[in-house]
Amino acid sequence: MSWWRWIGLDLLSVMKDRAIALTLFGGISFYAILYASPYLNNVPTAQALVVVDLDHSSLSRQMIRHADANPGISVKGYAGSIDDARQWLEDGRASSILVIPEDFRHKLLRGNQVTLGYGGDASYFLIYSAVVQGLTQAGLDIAHKVQLRGLLAQGTNPTKAEKSLDAIALNAVPVFNKGLGYPAYVIPGLFLLILHQTLLIGTGILGAGQWRRSGYWHQLSPLGIVLCRIGSFTLLYCVFSALYIGWCYYLYGVGLLASLGQVLLLMLPFLLATACCGVALSTLFNRRDLPTQILVLSSMPILFASGFVWPLTLIPEPLIWVSQLVPAVPGIMGMLQLNQMGADWSQVLPRWLQLWALLLLYLPLAWWGVKRRLQQLPQVNA
Repeated sequence: MSWWRWIGLDLLSVMKDRAIALTLFGGISFYAILYASPYLNNVPTAQALVVVDLDHSSLSRQMIRHADANPGISVKGYAGSIDDARQWLEDGRASSILVIPEDFRHKLLRGNQVTLGYGGDASYFLIYSAVVQGLTQAGLDIAHKVQLRGLLAQGTNPTKAEKSLDAIALNAVPVFNKGLGYPAYVIPGLFLLILHQTLLIGTGILGAGQWRRSGYWHQLSPLGIVLCRIGSFTLLYCVFSALYIGWCYYLYGVGLLASLGQVLLLMLPFLLATACCGVALSTLFNRRDLPTQILVLSSMPILFASGFVWPLTLIPEPLIWVSQLVPAVPGIMGMLQLNQMGADWSQVLPRWLQLWALLLLYLPLAWWGVKRRLQQLPQVNA
Protein backbone atom coordinates (compact mmCIF):
# COMPACT_ATOMS: atom_id res chain seq x y z
CA MET A 1 0.00 0.00 0.00
CA SER A 2 1.41 3.41 -0.98
CA TRP A 3 2.19 6.25 1.42
CA TRP A 4 -0.63 8.31 -0.06
CA ARG A 5 -3.00 5.48 0.81
CA TRP A 6 -1.86 5.54 4.45
CA ILE A 7 -2.17 9.33 4.58
CA GLY A 8 -5.67 9.05 3.10
CA LEU A 9 -6.66 6.56 5.81
CA ASP A 10 -5.33 8.92 8.45
CA LEU A 11 -7.33 11.84 7.04
CA LEU A 12 -10.41 9.61 6.83
CA SER A 13 -10.02 8.77 10.52
CA VAL A 14 -9.93 12.48 11.27
CA MET A 15 -13.12 13.08 9.27
CA LYS A 16 -15.00 10.22 10.93
CA ASP A 17 -14.00 11.16 14.47
CA ARG A 18 -16.53 13.72 15.70
CA ALA A 19 -14.33 15.07 18.49
CA ILE A 20 -11.39 15.67 16.14
CA ALA A 21 -13.53 17.02 13.31
CA LEU A 22 -15.25 19.43 15.68
CA THR A 23 -11.91 20.56 17.12
CA LEU A 24 -10.23 21.06 13.77
CA PHE A 25 -12.91 22.18 11.33
CA GLY A 26 -15.29 23.69 13.87
CA GLY A 27 -12.55 25.20 16.03
CA ILE A 28 -10.64 26.75 13.13
CA SER A 29 -13.82 28.34 11.74
CA PHE A 30 -15.19 29.41 15.13
CA TYR A 31 -11.93 30.89 16.42
CA ALA A 32 -11.39 32.82 13.19
CA ILE A 33 -14.51 34.83 14.07
CA LEU A 34 -14.56 34.70 17.87
CA TYR A 35 -10.97 35.70 18.61
CA ALA A 36 -10.85 38.46 16.00
CA SER A 37 -14.20 40.07 16.85
CA PRO A 38 -13.03 42.05 19.94
CA TYR A 39 -10.32 43.73 17.85
CA LEU A 40 -12.38 44.72 14.83
CA ASN A 41 -12.94 48.21 16.25
CA ASN A 42 -9.35 49.39 16.14
CA VAL A 43 -9.65 52.02 18.86
CA PRO A 44 -12.34 52.85 21.43
CA THR A 45 -14.48 55.77 20.29
CA ALA A 46 -17.35 57.89 21.65
CA GLN A 47 -16.89 56.84 25.28
CA ALA A 48 -19.63 58.20 27.53
CA LEU A 49 -18.48 61.17 29.66
CA VAL A 50 -20.31 63.00 32.45
CA VAL A 51 -19.16 66.55 33.24
CA VAL A 52 -19.04 68.29 36.62
CA ASP A 53 -18.69 71.99 35.70
CA LEU A 54 -18.01 73.99 38.86
CA ASP A 55 -16.88 77.10 36.97
CA HIS A 56 -19.84 77.73 34.62
CA SER A 57 -17.80 80.11 32.48
CA SER A 58 -17.47 80.57 28.73
CA LEU A 59 -14.03 78.96 28.87
CA SER A 60 -15.30 75.90 30.74
CA ARG A 61 -18.07 75.46 28.19
CA GLN A 62 -15.46 75.73 25.45
CA MET A 63 -13.45 73.05 27.21
CA ILE A 64 -16.53 70.79 27.21
CA ARG A 65 -17.09 71.39 23.49
CA HIS A 66 -13.47 70.50 22.74
CA ALA A 67 -13.82 67.30 24.76
CA ASP A 68 -17.04 66.36 22.97
CA ALA A 69 -15.40 67.00 19.60
CA ASN A 70 -12.67 64.44 20.35
CA PRO A 71 -13.47 61.13 18.57
CA GLY A 72 -12.75 59.14 21.72
CA ILE A 73 -15.28 60.98 23.91
CA SER A 74 -18.99 61.70 23.84
CA VAL A 75 -20.45 64.02 26.51
CA LYS A 76 -23.62 62.34 27.77
CA GLY A 77 -24.69 64.74 30.49
CA TYR A 78 -23.89 67.01 33.43
CA ALA A 79 -23.78 66.36 37.14
CA GLY A 80 -24.02 68.87 39.95
CA SER A 81 -21.35 67.23 42.12
CA ILE A 82 -18.70 64.54 42.07
CA ASP A 83 -20.98 62.23 44.06
CA ASP A 84 -23.68 62.57 41.41
CA ALA A 85 -21.12 61.86 38.69
CA ARG A 86 -19.93 58.78 40.56
CA GLN A 87 -23.51 57.54 40.54
CA TRP A 88 -23.47 57.84 36.74
CA LEU A 89 -20.48 55.49 36.67
CA GLU A 90 -22.12 52.99 39.02
CA ASP A 91 -25.31 52.99 36.95
CA GLY A 92 -23.38 52.43 33.73
CA ARG A 93 -24.62 55.64 32.15
CA ALA A 94 -21.06 56.91 31.76
CA SER A 95 -17.57 55.42 31.74
CA SER A 96 -15.65 58.54 32.74
CA ILE A 97 -15.88 61.87 34.59
CA LEU A 98 -14.50 65.32 33.85
CA VAL A 99 -14.35 67.78 36.77
CA ILE A 100 -13.76 71.45 35.90
CA PRO A 101 -12.77 73.30 39.09
CA GLU A 102 -13.94 76.71 40.27
CA ASP A 103 -12.01 79.73 38.98
CA PHE A 104 -11.01 77.70 35.90
CA ARG A 105 -11.30 80.71 33.59
CA HIS A 106 -9.93 83.19 36.10
CA LYS A 107 -6.76 81.20 36.78
CA LEU A 108 -6.08 80.47 33.12
CA LEU A 109 -6.39 84.12 32.12
CA ARG A 110 -4.04 85.09 34.95
CA GLY A 111 -1.52 82.52 33.72
CA ASN A 112 -1.86 80.34 36.81
CA GLN A 113 -1.80 76.54 36.74
CA VAL A 114 -5.17 74.80 36.67
CA THR A 115 -5.79 71.15 37.58
CA LEU A 116 -8.57 69.34 35.76
CA GLY A 117 -10.03 66.21 37.35
CA TYR A 118 -10.35 63.03 35.31
CA GLY A 119 -11.94 59.82 36.52
CA GLY A 120 -13.17 56.60 35.03
CA ASP A 121 -13.45 52.84 35.13
CA ALA A 122 -9.82 51.73 34.82
CA SER A 123 -10.79 48.05 34.65
CA TYR A 124 -11.18 48.61 30.90
CA PHE A 125 -7.70 49.84 30.10
CA LEU A 126 -8.31 50.76 26.45
CA ILE A 127 -11.44 52.75 27.28
CA TYR A 128 -9.75 54.53 30.18
CA SER A 129 -6.72 55.31 28.03
CA ALA A 130 -8.87 56.73 25.22
CA VAL A 131 -10.75 59.00 27.65
CA VAL A 132 -7.62 60.28 29.38
CA GLN A 133 -5.90 60.91 26.06
CA GLY A 134 -8.92 62.76 24.68
CA LEU A 135 -9.37 64.94 27.77
CA THR A 136 -5.65 65.71 27.91
CA GLN A 137 -5.69 66.81 24.29
CA ALA A 138 -8.77 68.98 24.90
CA GLY A 139 -7.11 70.63 27.91
CA LEU A 140 -3.95 71.34 25.92
CA ASP A 141 -6.00 72.89 23.13
CA ILE A 142 -7.72 75.26 25.57
CA ALA A 143 -4.40 76.19 27.18
CA HIS A 144 -2.93 76.84 23.75
CA LYS A 145 -5.76 79.19 22.81
CA VAL A 146 -5.50 81.11 26.08
CA GLN A 147 -1.73 81.50 25.72
CA LEU A 148 -2.11 82.64 22.12
CA ARG A 149 -4.75 85.18 23.15
CA GLY A 150 -2.40 86.54 25.81
CA LEU A 151 0.50 86.93 23.38
CA LEU A 152 -1.73 88.71 20.86
CA ALA A 153 -2.97 91.05 23.59
CA GLN A 154 0.66 91.99 24.29
CA GLY A 155 1.12 93.00 20.65
CA THR A 156 3.06 89.95 19.47
CA ASN A 157 2.95 89.21 15.77
CA PRO A 158 0.35 86.45 15.16
CA THR A 159 2.74 84.31 13.09
CA LYS A 160 5.53 84.68 15.62
CA ALA A 161 3.11 83.92 18.45
CA GLU A 162 1.99 80.68 16.78
CA LYS A 163 5.58 79.60 16.20
CA SER A 164 6.58 80.38 19.77
CA LEU A 165 3.78 78.15 21.08
CA ASP A 166 4.45 75.40 18.51
CA ALA A 167 8.22 75.42 18.63
CA ILE A 168 8.41 71.70 17.87
CA ALA A 169 6.29 70.15 15.10
CA LEU A 170 5.65 66.45 15.68
CA ASN A 171 5.30 64.26 12.61
CA ALA A 172 4.46 60.78 13.91
CA VAL A 173 4.68 58.05 11.25
CA PRO A 174 3.84 54.45 12.31
CA VAL A 175 6.59 52.11 11.18
CA PHE A 176 4.95 48.67 11.34
CA ASN A 177 1.29 49.11 12.22
CA LYS A 178 0.21 51.74 9.70
CA GLY A 179 -3.37 52.00 10.89
CA LEU A 180 -2.46 51.86 14.60
CA GLY A 181 -5.16 49.22 14.98
CA TYR A 182 -5.33 46.08 17.03
CA PRO A 183 -6.19 43.59 14.24
CA ALA A 184 -2.83 44.14 12.54
CA TYR A 185 -1.09 43.78 15.91
CA VAL A 186 -2.89 40.88 17.60
CA ILE A 187 -4.45 38.73 14.88
CA PRO A 188 -1.27 37.46 13.10
CA GLY A 189 0.25 35.97 16.26
CA LEU A 190 -3.10 34.82 17.62
CA PHE A 191 -4.01 32.94 14.44
CA LEU A 192 -0.68 31.12 14.41
CA LEU A 193 -1.26 30.09 18.04
CA ILE A 194 -4.72 28.74 17.10
CA LEU A 195 -3.19 26.66 14.31
CA HIS A 196 -0.55 25.35 16.71
CA GLN A 197 -2.93 24.42 19.52
CA THR A 198 -5.63 22.81 17.38
CA LEU A 199 -3.02 20.76 15.53
CA LEU A 200 -1.60 19.47 18.82
CA ILE A 201 -5.10 18.69 20.12
CA GLY A 202 -6.09 16.88 16.92
CA THR A 203 -3.02 14.65 16.86
CA GLY A 204 -3.36 14.09 20.61
CA ILE A 205 -6.99 12.93 20.44
CA LEU A 206 -6.35 10.71 17.41
CA GLY A 207 -3.30 9.07 18.99
CA ALA A 208 -4.86 8.64 22.42
CA GLY A 209 -7.75 6.75 20.86
CA GLN A 210 -5.60 4.51 18.66
CA TRP A 211 -2.65 3.42 20.77
CA ARG A 212 -4.77 1.11 22.91
CA ARG A 213 -6.24 -0.91 20.02
CA SER A 214 -5.21 -2.42 16.70
CA GLY A 215 -5.94 -0.87 13.35
CA TYR A 216 -4.44 0.13 10.02
CA TRP A 217 -1.73 2.04 11.87
CA HIS A 218 -0.50 -1.22 13.38
CA GLN A 219 0.54 -2.42 9.92
CA LEU A 220 3.27 0.23 9.69
CA SER A 221 6.58 0.52 11.45
CA PRO A 222 6.81 3.11 14.27
CA LEU A 223 8.75 5.48 12.01
CA GLY A 224 6.22 4.92 9.23
CA ILE A 225 3.34 5.81 11.56
CA VAL A 226 5.09 8.99 12.66
CA LEU A 227 5.90 10.09 9.10
CA CYS A 228 2.41 9.21 7.88
CA ARG A 229 0.74 11.19 10.65
CA ILE A 230 3.01 14.19 10.17
CA GLY A 231 2.26 14.14 6.45
CA SER A 232 -1.52 13.86 6.84
CA PHE A 233 -1.84 16.66 9.41
CA THR A 234 0.61 18.90 7.57
CA LEU A 235 -1.43 18.57 4.38
CA LEU A 236 -4.64 19.33 6.25
CA TYR A 237 -3.14 22.34 7.99
CA CYS A 238 -1.78 23.73 4.76
CA VAL A 239 -5.44 24.34 3.88
CA PHE A 240 -6.16 25.88 7.29
CA SER A 241 -3.05 28.06 7.04
CA ALA A 242 -4.11 29.31 3.63
CA LEU A 243 -7.51 30.19 5.14
CA TYR A 244 -6.00 32.12 8.05
CA ILE A 245 -3.00 33.79 6.45
CA GLY A 246 -4.74 34.35 3.15
CA TRP A 247 -8.47 34.99 3.33
CA CYS A 248 -8.72 36.00 7.02
CA TYR A 249 -5.82 38.44 6.74
CA TYR A 250 -7.59 40.09 3.80
CA LEU A 251 -10.95 40.06 5.62
CA TYR A 252 -9.56 41.78 8.74
CA GLY A 253 -7.26 44.17 6.90
CA VAL A 254 -3.99 42.72 8.17
CA GLY A 255 -0.97 43.93 6.22
CA LEU A 256 1.15 41.51 4.20
CA LEU A 257 4.76 42.61 3.79
CA ALA A 258 6.37 39.25 3.04
CA SER A 259 6.24 37.46 -0.27
CA LEU A 260 4.24 34.26 -0.73
CA GLY A 261 7.43 32.24 -1.05
CA GLN A 262 8.80 33.53 2.25
CA VAL A 263 5.54 32.75 4.07
CA LEU A 264 5.47 29.22 2.66
CA LEU A 265 9.12 28.73 3.57
CA LEU A 266 8.45 29.71 7.18
CA MET A 267 5.19 27.80 7.53
CA LEU A 268 6.64 24.50 6.29
CA PRO A 269 8.94 23.78 9.27
CA PHE A 270 6.37 25.30 11.63
CA LEU A 271 3.67 22.81 10.57
CA LEU A 272 6.09 19.88 10.41
CA ALA A 273 7.57 20.60 13.85
CA THR A 274 4.12 21.13 15.40
CA ALA A 275 2.72 17.93 13.88
CA CYS A 276 5.75 15.95 15.07
CA CYS A 277 5.42 17.47 18.54
CA GLY A 278 1.73 16.49 18.54
CA VAL A 279 2.51 12.88 17.66
CA ALA A 280 5.11 12.73 20.43
CA LEU A 281 2.65 14.19 22.95
CA SER A 282 -0.12 11.84 21.83
CA THR A 283 1.87 8.85 23.09
CA LEU A 284 1.62 10.23 26.62
CA PHE A 285 -2.20 10.14 26.74
CA ASN A 286 -4.43 7.19 27.51
CA ARG A 287 -7.71 9.15 27.54
CA ARG A 288 -9.08 11.12 24.61
CA ASP A 289 -10.24 14.02 26.77
CA LEU A 290 -6.82 14.79 28.25
CA PRO A 291 -5.17 16.43 25.19
CA THR A 292 -7.87 19.10 24.99
CA GLN A 293 -7.84 19.82 28.72
CA ILE A 294 -4.07 20.09 29.02
CA LEU A 295 -3.30 21.88 25.77
CA VAL A 296 -6.05 24.48 26.15
CA LEU A 297 -4.63 25.42 29.56
CA SER A 298 -1.20 25.91 27.99
CA SER A 299 -2.48 28.43 25.41
CA MET A 300 -2.19 31.54 27.57
CA PRO A 301 1.35 30.78 28.85
CA ILE A 302 2.47 30.20 25.26
CA LEU A 303 0.81 33.44 24.16
CA PHE A 304 2.65 35.48 26.80
CA ALA A 305 5.95 33.65 26.35
CA SER A 306 5.91 34.37 22.61
CA GLY A 307 6.70 38.00 23.47
CA PHE A 308 4.27 39.95 21.29
CA VAL A 309 1.59 40.71 23.90
CA TRP A 310 3.82 40.92 26.98
CA PRO A 311 7.44 42.10 27.38
CA LEU A 312 9.86 39.21 27.70
CA THR A 313 11.83 41.22 30.26
CA LEU A 314 8.94 40.73 32.69
CA ILE A 315 8.93 36.93 32.27
CA PRO A 316 11.37 34.74 34.27
CA GLU A 317 14.27 33.62 32.10
CA PRO A 318 13.87 29.89 32.86
CA LEU A 319 10.32 30.11 31.52
CA ILE A 320 11.58 31.80 28.37
CA TRP A 321 14.15 29.03 27.84
CA VAL A 322 11.52 26.33 28.24
CA SER A 323 9.15 28.14 25.87
CA GLN A 324 11.73 27.91 23.08
CA LEU A 325 10.89 24.20 22.87
CA VAL A 326 7.35 25.09 21.76
CA PRO A 327 7.12 25.47 17.94
CA ALA A 328 4.56 28.27 18.30
CA VAL A 329 7.08 30.63 19.94
CA PRO A 330 9.64 30.87 17.09
CA GLY A 331 6.82 30.49 14.57
CA ILE A 332 4.86 33.47 15.88
CA MET A 333 7.87 35.75 16.23
CA GLY A 334 9.21 34.73 12.84
CA MET A 335 5.88 35.44 11.15
CA LEU A 336 5.51 38.81 12.87
CA GLN A 337 9.03 39.86 11.93
CA LEU A 338 8.69 38.69 8.36
CA ASN A 339 5.12 39.64 7.54
CA GLN A 340 4.23 42.57 9.80
CA MET A 341 7.62 44.20 10.39
CA GLY A 342 9.09 43.66 6.93
CA ALA A 343 12.26 41.93 8.15
CA ASP A 344 14.75 40.44 5.72
CA TRP A 345 14.98 36.67 5.48
CA SER A 346 18.43 36.82 7.08
CA GLN A 347 16.82 38.28 10.21
CA VAL A 348 14.22 35.50 10.35
CA LEU A 349 16.73 32.75 9.55
CA PRO A 350 17.49 31.92 13.25
CA ARG A 351 13.77 31.29 13.91
CA TRP A 352 13.51 29.19 10.77
CA LEU A 353 16.51 27.07 11.77
CA GLN A 354 15.06 26.74 15.29
CA LEU A 355 11.87 25.24 13.84
CA TRP A 356 13.86 22.67 11.87
CA ALA A 357 15.86 21.88 15.02
CA LEU A 358 12.60 21.31 16.93
CA LEU A 359 11.47 18.92 14.19
CA LEU A 360 14.72 16.95 14.60
CA LEU A 361 14.22 16.99 18.37
CA TYR A 362 10.64 15.71 18.38
CA LEU A 363 11.07 13.16 15.57
CA PRO A 364 13.05 10.61 17.63
CA LEU A 365 10.82 11.30 20.64
CA ALA A 366 7.74 10.58 18.56
CA TRP A 367 9.33 7.41 17.12
CA TRP A 368 10.29 6.16 20.57
CA GLY A 369 6.85 6.96 22.00
CA VAL A 370 4.97 5.21 19.18
CA LYS A 371 7.29 2.20 19.39
CA ARG A 372 6.69 1.93 23.14
CA ARG A 373 2.91 2.13 22.73
CA LEU A 374 2.92 -0.53 19.96
CA GLN A 375 4.93 -2.86 22.17
CA GLN A 376 2.28 -2.47 24.87
CA LEU A 377 -0.55 -3.19 22.43
CA PRO A 378 -0.54 -7.05 22.71
CA GLN A 379 -0.67 -6.75 26.50
CA VAL A 380 -3.68 -4.45 26.23
CA ASN A 381 -5.50 -6.80 23.85
CA ALA A 382 -4.75 -9.78 26.06
